[in-house]
Amino acid sequence: MSRVQTLTVAVAGVALLAPSATSAAESVHLRPSRTEARRVAAGPAAGSALPTVLAHVAVPHRGRVEPVARDGTREVLTRGAGPGGAATPGPATPGPDGSGTATSNATASDAATTTGSATPAPTDSDSSPSGSGPSAPATPEPVTAADLLARVSGCAPVSQGRYRKDRGRAATVPVCGTREAVYWKADMDIDCDGRPGRHCNAATDPHFSSSTAFAQSDGRALSSEKLPYVVVPAPSSLWDYREHGVRGGSVAAVVYRDRVSYAVVGDTGPADIIGEASYAAAKSLGIDPDPRSGGTPSGVTYIVFKDSRVTPLEGREAAKTQGERLAREFVDSAD
Repeated sequence: MSRVQTLTVAVAGVALLAPSATSAAESVHLRPSRTEARRVAAGPAAGSALPTVLAHVAVPHRGRVEPVARDGTREVLTRGAGPGGAATPGPATPGPDGSGTATSNATASDAATTTGSATPAPTDSDSSPSGSGPSAPATPEPVTAADLLARVSGCAPVSQGRYRKDRGRAATVPVCGTREAVYWKADMDIDCDGRPGRHCNAATDPHFSSSTAFAQSDGRALSSEKLPYVVVPAPSSLWDYREHGVRGGSVAAVVYRDRVSYAVVGDTGPADIIGEASYAAAKSLGIDPDPRSGGTPSGVTYIVFKDSRVTPLEGREAAKTQGERLAREFVDSAD
């Protein structure tokens, strides 16, 4: 038998992957069988699809993935698609120039193609909607002295007459009311009654009393030095505060010039006199709190919010928090 030369064999659409330590692409030479040698020597039979000349197949270097031609269609090996994470072929997307762009699920270091570029995976910024999330609602502006004074510029009297500012003075002060509050405009005398302290005691105040009409949560009298509170007239035929949603611990806003202080109803005074507040209330408004020489003869507005109450009664911060809220509602209401 004659010697048959070694043929370079390739099957269309199949890549023969073999490791090579010497080059990136080596030719594969296979010795054909005797039957194939005779068929090649005799030429292709009629209707046979076997090509006369077999294409040369390049075996890629270890670790690289090469595209293989199959009837003009490119095919790319991708990782992770087959069992055990083995590379499996997948179609490439043709590009504008017809060469196609290979798409791979592997990273650039794991798989590369000889032509085309890898399609990057979408990032979080690409998939998330543009723009920032909804902003927190804006905090309402604090109620000013001007806001409150404008709200109580008129007067619908709820008292049966008028009060005096001081003993021996003419009665000129009515108690006015709305659906939300009662209010009056008067002077401020300093009430130093309650638990004795450095500024409020029998030595500093000739009219000092160690008790208050309303007590704090532990049963003790209030502290005029520490707690801003206002004084309401004792109930009488002139006006009974209890019939208008006012009681011990009701929240009050006290306005003087451009300042607003929040307090509680903490004591009662003479039945025919109005306009008095604690040492702490006067101090918070910039009024001289001295029980002998302090106070102011006019210009103070007292607003008590109906059906409100601070618990515990001595809770100064609670009075401020509730007062700010109630004052905003009062100013914004259309009464």
